[in-house]
Amino acid sequence: MGVMDIESALKLADERELDLVEISPDANPPVCKIMDYRKYKFEKAKKLRKARKKQATLTIKEIRMRPLIDTHDYEFKKRNARKYIAHGDKVKVTIRFRGREMSHQELGAKILTRLASELEDIAKVESKPKMEGRQMVMTLMAL
Repeated sequence: MGVMDIESALKLADERELDLVEISPDANPPVCKIMDYRKYKFEKAKKLRKARKKQATLTIKEIRMRPLIDTHDYEFKKRNARKYIAHGDKVKVTIRFRGREMSHQELGAKILTRLASELEDIAKVESKPKMEGRQMVMTLMAL
């Protein structure tokens, strides 16, 4: 439309039953556009909803063990960890120490490193085993 004064632009927008929207107020002269502003806002919100729907949500599954875990229990927990990682979730493996078990933290570290080595075909260690109070924690994520 070119450069025009505000009154004529508002009159033109009113004739077309549309809105006069200021696009770039810092430009000299300011840039405006004649459009249906409600429809524009609706389309923008629709695009945001669609993008949010496609967004992947990351969940962290936790598996708890003890330092003196039995072989069957260990295999069961490992199978669950494999299932969670295959699904795309992160797995937080926690080993809880109680009482005198605190003096044998190497047992917990051994279990965590064994689990990481057995799951290395589908997962990598995101955070190495570390002590957090009375528990040792390691995080695994899919490759």
